[in-house]
Amino acid sequence: MTRHPTLAVLAADLEAGRTTARKLVEDCLARIDDPAGEGARAFIHVDRDAALQAADAMDRLRAANAAPSPFAGIPVSIKDLFDIKGQVTRAGSRALDDNPPADADAPTVARLRRAGFVVIGRSNMTEFAYSGIGINPHYGTPKAAYRRDVGHVPGGSSSGAAVSVADGMAHAGLGTDTGGSCRIPAAFNGIVGYKASQARVPRDGAVPLSFSLDSIGPLARSVACCAALDAILADQPVVPLSPRSLKGMRIAVPSTVALDELDAVVKAAFDRALTTLSGHGVIVEQIEVPEFNDVAPLSAKGGLTAAESYAWHRYLVVAQGDVYDPRVRERILRGETQSAADYIDIVTARKSLIERATARLAPYDAVAMPTTANAAPTIAELADDKAFTKANLLALRNCTLINMIDGCAISLPCHRDGEAPVGLMLAGVNGADRDLFEVAAGVEAVIRG
Repeated sequence: MTRHPTLAVLAADLEAGRTTARKLVEDCLARIDDPAGEGARAFIHVDRDAALQAADAMDRLRAANAAPSPFAGIPVSIKDLFDIKGQVTRAGSRALDDNPPADADAPTVARLRRAGFVVIGRSNMTEFAYSGIGINPHYGTPKAAYRRDVGHVPGGSSSGAAVSVADGMAHAGLGTDTGGSCRIPAAFNGIVGYKASQARVPRDGAVPLSFSLDSIGPLARSVACCAALDAILADQPVVPLSPRSLKGMRIAVPSTVALDELDAVVKAAFDRALTTLSGHGVIVEQIEVPEFNDVAPLSAKGGLTAAESYAWHRYLVVAQGDVYDPRVRERILRGETQSAADYIDIVTARKSLIERATARLAPYDAVAMPTTANAAPTIAELADDKAFTKANLLALRNCTLINMIDGCAISLPCHRDGEAPVGLMLAGVNGADRDLFEVAAGVEAVIRG
């Protein structure tokens, strides 16, 4: 897979005059337009004219020493879940086609624009963000970056975001993460995906899936890229990232749930990463996390996601249910069977879960597990509903553990070149975002060899 530049490299090239915002945008548009590529499936809408105008504006500002940030002029993709002023937010669906255009940018989009990033287009996604696989019957399914001749799923729900970054159609992507929707596609495409602590980044202006679990984060090419984007999204200063020393770092590996049913390729890459870290002085401790056993029972009737998505969709799904992806519609309608008492029980149990898990995991510098239990399956083999359901649950399982305990997490590629992409997930407790980036930067420097 082609190694595209990081945000830091692009910023340095812009500053030194080795490239321009106009050229970056034109190069991304050329990749989107390539008939042999995935642009037609990775994007639902391309902001061609507006992107070129914004790029020219950033070049003029930089020439006048007035660029709003070092990243001014770098093209990014925006998941179709977010409002962009003057555009209809479809959330990867046809059911919202008749909605009016947004009156304003979502706060996250506005913050990226304020830093000078150029919106290249709206990236494709699982309809209404309700799957970790990335298949979309309405707009097509972009193939993951690995073995395009075979055709592997891109991961969801931020499928187009990941493919746009992996293919150089954008240099970062804005995504959401309810149960892994930034981290899973990052893992399946060999890039980095970040799930912030939920309250860190405003969720206004984004179509919700589960307001209890939704979070917003970036997909990019390095830990430093994601750290810079996260700071911008959180309206904080972008400061240099200092990789944490590996010697004496304590990383917990949960033996509860997270290591069950791993694909052989996932287990091999994960074990190799842990061996590498141990060789660099990291103290790797396998521990029981009994709290993780509580997560699956809380989702027995669809959990928070089904209940809260049904509350949002209950009128739309009656009026336009025949337009929905049947697999998505089925999961949403599970929320109809939950009673108010069921929902209150889940909310109460989750509060206890967060408190207990946080106390257990807080002493460690990070928690490590495979991002997904499975490597990306092929698109063809998931035509069968049973195969799809099993693959979806395996993809979501480990990531969901962190959303349910209200933590933060990052997925780093840990496979060797030529192998199927595998993600190493590092996670922290709520609010530990900056510490986690420092830990991840230290780990990133050694796990790919």
